[in-house]
Amino acid sequence: MKLLFILILFSGMTALAQQKPAMYYTDSGVIAKPIAKDPKVIYFKGRYLMYYSVPGHNNQNWSIGIAASNDLTSWKKIGNIQPAAAYEKNGLCAPGAIVKDGKVHLFYQTYGNGKNDAICHAISHDGISFTRNATNPIFRPIGNWTCGRAIDAEVVMFNNRYWLFFATRDTSYKIQMQGVAATSSLNTSFNRAEWTQLTDSSILHPSLPWEKQCIEGASCIQIGKELYMFYAGGYNNEPQQIGIAKSKDGIRWERISDMPFLSNGRAGSWNESESGHPDIFKANDGRYYLFFQGNNDKGKSWYLSKKEVKFNGKKWIVKN
Repeated sequence: MKLLFILILFSGMTALAQQKPAMYYTDSGVIAKPIAKDPKVIYFKGRYLMYYSVPGHNNQNWSIGIAASNDLTSWKKIGNIQPAAAYEKNGLCAPGAIVKDGKVHLFYQTYGNGKNDAICHAISHDGISFTRNATNPIFRPIGNWTCGRAIDAEVVMFNNRYWLFFATRDTSYKIQMQGVAATSSLNTSFNRAEWTQLTDSSILHPSLPWEKQCIEGASCIQIGKELYMFYAGGYNNEPQQIGIAKSKDGIRWERISDMPFLSNGRAGSWNESESGHPDIFKANDGRYYLFFQGNNDKGKSWYLSKKEVKFNGKKWIVKN
């Protein structure tokens, strides 16, 4: 009888671990396996739009998928941004997006060019069809602290100008870290000449055991006079997990905790291999959601999900 009880309990725990979250989105329309990565959510013209990365055949020629939702849980694909310009011929991915002057401004990286990958910009009136910035690529870092690569763009309005947070690697191409650039004012077209690199070193460098050799995928939100950065620590499936740092000036950052804010899932769960590449988003009703990517097969598939989070005045917590 005792053995039967243990077996039933174990079976129940295993079933619970394998349950899928309410939001469990992926893209199988481009290739024959379910993959969607790097979520970025905005609200535009009466609905929520989510931009994300999706690969072509053999994980090459990445593009950006577009999905729409009215409730932030059920998503339907409505478009895809394919490589078009010469500098995108090997692919584009890792979208960041903001709404400015009634238009969607998309910030994305070129892909497949190693140290030469850089940040690009495009504009859309409908959130689906985009016109590239004529000065693309608009940003790549300089200095002896970086290899010159820029990926994972996050653009946010803070202290009367726009800030560009990006991931880059050191000259050995082993350590992934965060850098920052900014425009001089809010009155900007985001052209290449309008960005100024603000530091000659990383603003957030991996130093904690769980961060291993990588900090990437920054997503920022302002609360009061401070910026909070949700970031991915560790390369994909190491496991990658999500941490939080805060700053009063956008340059000097302090980690909230030495432990991950959102860890990878337990054995048997959908995100056992990682919880990564965060996007913090404030919905129209004032509630906060943390979107992220995960999988349980070491990257053979990728899914996007979300958790509601709350700031209680002192710290961020995950709501049950």
